[in-house]
Amino acid sequence: MNPFSSGTRLRDMIRAIRACKTAAEERAVVRKECAAIRAAINENDQDYRHRNLAKLMFIHMLGYPTHFGQMECLKLIASPGFPEKRIGYLGLMLLLDERQEVLMLVTNSVKQDLNHTNQYIVGLALCALGNICSAEMARDLAPEVERLLQFRDPNIRKKAALCSIRIIKKVPDLAENFINPVAALLKEKHHGVLITGVQLCTDLCKVSPEALEYFRKVNCSNLFRVSLTDKQSINSCSAFGEGLKCTDGLVRTLRDLVNSPYAPEYDIAGITDPFLHIRLLKLLRVLGRGDADASDSMNDILAQVATKTESNKNAGNAILYECVETIMSIEDNGGLRVLAINILGRFLSNRDNNIRYVALNMLMRAITVDAQAVQRHRATILECVKDSDASIRKRALELVYLLVNESNVKPLTKELVDYLEVSDQDWFSPEKSWYIDQMLKVLTEAGNFVKDEVWHALVVVISNASDLHGYTVRALFRALQTTAEQESLVRVAVWCIGEYGDLLVSNAGMLNVEDPITVTESDAVDIVESAIKRHASDLTTKSMALIALLKLSSRFPSCSRRIKDIVVQHKGSLVLELQQRSLEFNSIIEKHQNIRSALVERMPVLDEATFGGRRASSLPNTVSTSSGTAVKLPNGVAKPSAAPLVDLLDLSDDVPAPSSSGGDFLQDLLGVNLPPATQSGTNQTPKAGTDVLLDLLSIGSTPAQDNNLSTPDILSSGQDNKPIIASLDVLAAPSLTHTTSSTASNMMDLLDGLGPAPPKPAENGPAYPSIVAFESSSLRLTFNFSKQPGNPQTTMISGSFTNLSSNLFTDFVFQAAVPKFLQLHLDPASGNSLPASGNGTITQSLKVTNSQHGKKPLVMRLRIAYKVDGKDVLEEGQINNFPRDL
Repeated sequence: MNPFSSGTRLRDMIRAIRACKTAAEERAVVRKECAAIRAAINENDQDYRHRNLAKLMFIHMLGYPTHFGQMECLKLIASPGFPEKRIGYLGLMLLLDERQEVLMLVTNSVKQDLNHTNQYIVGLALCALGNICSAEMARDLAPEVERLLQFRDPNIRKKAALCSIRIIKKVPDLAENFINPVAALLKEKHHGVLITGVQLCTDLCKVSPEALEYFRKVNCSNLFRVSLTDKQSINSCSAFGEGLKCTDGLVRTLRDLVNSPYAPEYDIAGITDPFLHIRLLKLLRVLGRGDADASDSMNDILAQVATKTESNKNAGNAILYECVETIMSIEDNGGLRVLAINILGRFLSNRDNNIRYVALNMLMRAITVDAQAVQRHRATILECVKDSDASIRKRALELVYLLVNESNVKPLTKELVDYLEVSDQDWFSPEKSWYIDQMLKVLTEAGNFVKDEVWHALVVVISNASDLHGYTVRALFRALQTTAEQESLVRVAVWCIGEYGDLLVSNAGMLNVEDPITVTESDAVDIVESAIKRHASDLTTKSMALIALLKLSSRFPSCSRRIKDIVVQHKGSLVLELQQRSLEFNSIIEKHQNIRSALVERMPVLDEATFGGRRASSLPNTVSTSSGTAVKLPNGVAKPSAAPLVDLLDLSDDVPAPSSSGGDFLQDLLGVNLPPATQSGTNQTPKAGTDVLLDLLSIGSTPAQDNNLSTPDILSSGQDNKPIIASLDVLAAPSLTHTTSSTASNMMDLLDGLGPAPPKPAENGPAYPSIVAFESSSLRLTFNFSKQPGNPQTTMISGSFTNLSSNLFTDFVFQAAVPKFLQLHLDPASGNSLPASGNGTITQSLKVTNSQHGKKPLVMRLRIAYKVDGKDVLEEGQINNFPRDL
């Protein structure tokens, strides 16, 4: 017989393929076999149809295309015999999926087989439907599957339950139809039917609130007395008696399972039927969440499972984990939760890394519920910090951080400093000197791995510790001489040297624990200059270093000329921010020496309480309270906060200005005292002398003044009408909104004749400039951006297309593509015809979700197709100029 004829047996083809020594030989064998199968299909060979389909399934598993055999599956399914149907349904599940349109042709055959008198054929149809059922097939075949839930044979009922799970997941609206039949499955004695019935009941409760309420109120024995066609019937279920609830039946089933003797058929490592254990616990968790009565009825059995299950076997640990998960999810029971947390503590002593990892994860959730119980296992958690597994170390460190409070901060911080994988410290230090020492150690050893909020908080603490200014700046100077590779350390050191450089040189404020140090003015300038010239320094560090040099030019007059030379070097920088700072600072040093000392005096003390409130509001809100009283939450959990404080150390200028009550801390970072914002329609006269500093650095515009008051020409620049340019953003101090009058244009510019920045209206959220995303000789695309509050990852983009040519564009289609870390949703365009010469526009909305927000910027490729006078035109491009922080 020809080895590649349609009559070749499956085993012969497999032997021929396995005998191939190269991939090319295998491809040749498969290609010849597929050609023979195609010939048989064209000849409508019925004798070997099932054999050919079996070969196609094997070829499909090898990764070769077999789409030409899909119709053969349908023909075999339509055959009357069981062997042909078995091969046909197997091919249907393997060669097709729910997205194939040809699947619609098999619906009628499946329906007939579901009503077949042969239960084995019914089982084949249920098995196939449970694997590849689409939403359309689910709607058509749901009545047959529902009927089969009450079939006489338990194997058919089990398969019907599994099929029902897929149906309600595909079409949740059909869940109501399965509630009554499912309740009967919960009383089954057959193990397979019971476990599938419990899983189906769990999924029903998740997708249907009506089903959840039904199973909480109704006993399985009363299932036929309740009809769900009437919505009022669910509410009448409680009339059957308090003790007749489905929860009680499930509790009884679980109790019987826990107390059952050894059953070899379902025993795993000495644990009786752990799979049914876990299914029942998951269902009880769903029923008990948010229901005090249901939770109370299952407390005893959960305690019994937690105490009687052996923990020296993996199956027992799986049951204990699900039991703990259920206890932590149902309504409050203090004793049970302590028992659950103790089980997790035992898990931490297990040698299996997977068990310890899930225990640490669960304890991180449990600490928001019962922090005291978790604290009892602190010693075991600290042992996990020293584990050889990196993932366990990281989880343990995060948990240790959450355990920090006023009483244990010193011993736990030692662990955090020794294993620098966490991102934050908190505010429980008993002494500021101790806190500063610990934070300097953190920044010295792992400054590149801490978040910006950490060094922001340290600067606030240093600002408030006036008696430690000299000690801190000397400690930072020593640390920076040792290592300059930690970015956060460099920033804090540069800021402190700029503020307290005179204390560094004079050795003022020496503490008893300090060793004397000799630092000259030139040494202080040298270390700031090295921060600017350091290749790894980013824009933030270089900007802060320029500000520090500006301040040192006033504190160290002998080094003023050298500092000017350093600043001027960035006059031609390709980075606009550095170029602008260099020009403006050079102007201050060279031309405005009479006001320089007032400009660069020390910053006012930053408000610790207000900064702490802003910091807490930026953390994720993991615990909610219904009352308005203060709740003491564990470390790392968000606290209710008042109006957010503007972060004086943030380099973004999209922060909303705070209310007038917070004006005491809205001071210029370079020492310029700004008046508080005035309300609309009110005129406020500034203090004497403040008009000299008419928003020198454009940090805020000045209040409107009475028209009778003239602005003194202090510097007589004589250039009042120069174009306004972007102002110097010194550490992004917040802009204050003021009411300006017509006389504001007469104010003299202190920075070489540059006009003051116009006032900006107050904003409720970040605003992003519009961009021209794409422009050609005939078409322009403009993007406008917006974000929803509380969802920084998602950006709403409104695109506007304008026709720059004199021809009408028809059949206009816009397409876009983004990298894998972005998700793009395109709404339909407002039209497909774009008028000529800009006489109309087409708008289209896009929604982009950035899963790497803050790490990777947006980027997009676009394709625009349209017709001009019947000719197809295609334009393509890439957008790389999205605003930052999108």
